[in-house]
Amino acid sequence: MFDWGFNPSKLKPQLKMAVHRFQMASNKKSALLKQSMREVAVLLNEDPPKEEKARIKAEALIRDDYIIEAYDILSLNCELLAERIKLIQHSKDCPPDLVSCISTLIYAAPRVDIPELTVIRKQFKAKYGKQFEENAMNNAGGILNERVVTKLSVEPPAAFLVQTYLEQICEKFEVDWSPTYRLTAEQMGEPMRPPVGESVPIGRGTGLGKTFSAHTGMTVTGDDDITYGGNVTLPPAQAPMVSVEPIVPPATGNDDFAEPDIYIPAAPGSVAASQSSQKQQQSSVAPSFPPPNNSSQTTNANGDRSDDDRDDDNEAGSGAPSNAPSGGRGSASYNDLAARFETLKNL
Repeated sequence: MFDWGFNPSKLKPQLKMAVHRFQMASNKKSALLKQSMREVAVLLNEDPPKEEKARIKAEALIRDDYIIEAYDILSLNCELLAERIKLIQHSKDCPPDLVSCISTLIYAAPRVDIPELTVIRKQFKAKYGKQFEENAMNNAGGILNERVVTKLSVEPPAAFLVQTYLEQICEKFEVDWSPTYRLTAEQMGEPMRPPVGESVPIGRGTGLGKTFSAHTGMTVTGDDDITYGGNVTLPPAQAPMVSVEPIVPPATGNDDFAEPDIYIPAAPGSVAASQSSQKQQQSSVAPSFPPPNNSSQTTNANGDRSDDDRDDDNEAGSGAPSNAPSGGRGSASYNDLAARFETLKNL
């Protein structure tokens, strides 16, 4: 009943192809690891060294090393099963010496990027049943290869191992670096602590001064010196004070009901009109006072009219039209109106 779906002619080529796939994947990761190691060395060689970022990259290096190691072990298992395909084909139950090998391949199939292992897993499930597959996935009875299980684990590496990788990289690339802090006995077996920004320099354009207390408890003096354990709290940030001068409206006169200046155009061709226009311009610059008597007719000391006024009356009675363009009564009437308007405006 377990032989339904099992095809040894299909299983053996898949095992051979998996061996080549593991080798290609290992070579590719090894080439990338060399480049990553060089990047870590550059980070530690900077001034100040970017230690926290280098630790994160070192953790990725360790994980890739683990995967390459697991690939090599799984590749050996595939080679062994390919050589014993005849034994697997003619055995109803799984041979005791192959239980760990087959179970490890079934366990690793969904955890690695090797498509051939998925086909191999289905072939062994068809051969030995669903219960055999479940025992392999759950590591029932500790049948799996412990080394493969550890290397494919999602748990982060220990902090001691991360620091050891950094020291070995510095030695290989001749980088003069020493860790900022030493690990305690409790920290060596624990995962690496999350970054808190110890290697991140303070912004140089903030103008906060040479001594600055960060919220992480560090006291930074100057640009590079760092002291741990400080308990000084960070003062709240304050915005710069900007003084704004109030806008003062232009000063006005005391009389709010003063009559505004009104421009009166002069009559064309009249000399008196041009004089009135000049007076109007002078009044806009400096205050003017009305003459003692600005009437159109002047009187002498005895109250009689002057000879000039009589001559004007005689000329007016001679029949000259009132709307003459220049001279005559028309100009005199316009001048009288302008003079009276000036008198009323200056009252």
